[in-house]
Parts: sequence; structure tokens; C-alpha cells
Amino acid sequence: MSSRTAPKPIVVVMGTTGDEPPPGIDAIAGDVDLRYAPDRTSLERLIVDAEVVYTWWGDRDDLEAAWPLARGLRWVAASNVGINRLLFPRLVESDVILTNARGAADGPIAETVVGFVVAMAKGFRRMFDRQRARVWELHEMERLAGRRVLIVGPGPIGRAIARALRDGVGMRVEAVGRTARSGDDVFEAIRGVEALHAALAEADYVIDTMPLTPRTRNVFDAAAFASMKPTARFVNVGRGATVVEQALIDALSSGRIAGAALDVFEEEPLPTDSPLWDMENVIICPHMSGDVEGWEADFAEVFYDNVHRYLHGEPLRNVVDKRLGFPTGDDRLS
Repeated sequence: MSSRTAPKPIVVVMGTTGDEPPPGIDAIAGDVDLRYAPDRTSLERLIVDAEVVYTWWGDRDDLEAAWPLARGLRWVAASNVGINRLLFPRLVESDVILTNARGAADGPIAETVVGFVVAMAKGFRRMFDRQRARVWELHEMERLAGRRVLIVGPGPIGRAIARALRDGVGMRVEAVGRTARSGDDVFEAIRGVEALHAALAEADYVIDTMPLTPRTRNVFDAAAFASMKPTARFVNVGRGATVVEQALIDALSSGRIAGAALDVFEEEPLPTDSPLWDMENVIICPHMSGDVEGWEADFAEVFYDNVHRYLHGEPLRNVVDKRLGFPTGDDRLS
């Protein structure tokens, strides 16, 4: 298609002022009419003429409140990957396109998960505790090569984790997705959700990378943890509400599973009275598995690329199926 001509589309950036814009925004500043809405009042005023809203780190409730005032809104670009809170009814039911930042954090999260897995296998927490106590104590460490990993949610983040564990550590990797299909260049096999418990029973490490949708809420309940090996470890870098947290606590405290590394929780920040804080077989990461130096620029770059696509009439990346709650442009990625 030919390039878009004037007038420039009005793009409203939520949650910030022009004095502190998203990093790298000059990449699109000459092509669009940028306006900033640091609060609800300014958003309600600016959304009237907006063609595009970029949520940046603005408040979802502000967007829902301003929604009835929008007259020509065509596209909402979420600044993050997880968009479950953004799916308020009027947005879901509208014709407005929704995109997310899928792809921005795949590598950093995969690196963190590799760290979690290695730390649990080698007993690093125990080692560090003994170091602080000045205790010289030997323990046997687990070898990771050949161990079985199950990725529950084979989207881009799950695939990046699978590659890192397979290529970097020599682990065997399978997945559970929405539907069963043959293995591919990353996974030995991809089973459907109906085979989740059977797949859990075979895994040494279970990695939850699922988005939060009505279908994924509470997938990891008492029955799921009961299906796992007593020697298995659980890692969650998906969404906290995909797990029944009390069931996880019970499984960890009873020895039903051997350990966990958790980046996300039902309630964040994790309450100070949660038993998870004191468990020696748990690693707690405060929802920062993808927060590497320069991460904000990486997330913003996904939006800038999409703006150029939008201006040239090209298909947008990461268009969300608002009924399902995640992008579905590539059937391998779900």
C-alpha cells in the first residue's frame, strides 16, 4: 500500500508528560501528533480526538473512565505483555484494535528462568546460607542435562525459555498448549490441555508462562500439583492467578513438590505474612524477571515499529484476540 498522507494521526500517550516521554519516542515524533495524558482529566480531554492511545504505564481505570468520550479511536497499544486487566467490557466489545508488547521481554525472562533452574538444581540458596554462617558443608548437586522440562504456555516467552534450557543446558523440553500438535524446532512434543496432568507427571521442571484468561485462571490447583513428581520443581513467570496459591503452599510445605521459583503472585506485592517468604525451597522474585537494563526502551520499540506499520497500512504486530486475551497471529505461539 502507499504511505499514509496528512493529517497526522493523534497519538495520546498515557501516564506521563512530555518532559518524561517513553525512551526513543523521537522515532515517531515527526510522523504523528503526539499528546500526553499524565492523569485521568487530561486523558478525558485528549481521547476525544485520539486515533491511537498508547497506555505506557498509565492507569487502566483511567482509560475505562475516558472510553465513552472517544470518537475516532482505532487502536489501543498496550505498553506491556500482560493485558488481562486492560480487557474491560467496552474495549472487548468494540472494533478498536488492541496490541501488546509481546516479544520485548522474551530473552531477559528466559535468562532469569535459566538462573532459577540452575539455582534450584545446584542448591545455591543452601550454599549461600552456609556461606553467611561460615559453614563448610558439602552437598551433591543435580545434573540438568537430560532432565525433562514442561513449558505450560508455549508462546514466545515459553519458546525462548525452551531454547535456552535445551541449547544452553541440554534439557529435554515439551509443552502443553491450547491444542495438541506435533513437535517443532523447539519442542519435542506439544500436548493439549486435556493432557496437562499426564504431562506434569513426567516433568522434572514445570514452567508456567501462561497469560491470564478465563481458561487459564487457577489451572495449577491442588490436583495439578498432586500430579507432579515429589522431586519436581515449579517456576511461574506467567501470571499469579494461573495458580491457586494456597494449593502451591500446601504442595511445597508437605513435600508434594520439591521447590519453586516464583516471579508472580496472586497478590502483589506479596503480603509480608505469606508463608512463601520463609520457605527454604522457594525463590521469590518480585515480578522483575524481564526487568533488565534498558527494558523500557525495548518495550517502547515494539510500539514504534507498529506505528510505522500503521502509517503504511501494514499489518500490526501482536494484535490481541480480545475474547481470548492474547495475540493469536501464529498458532505455534499458544
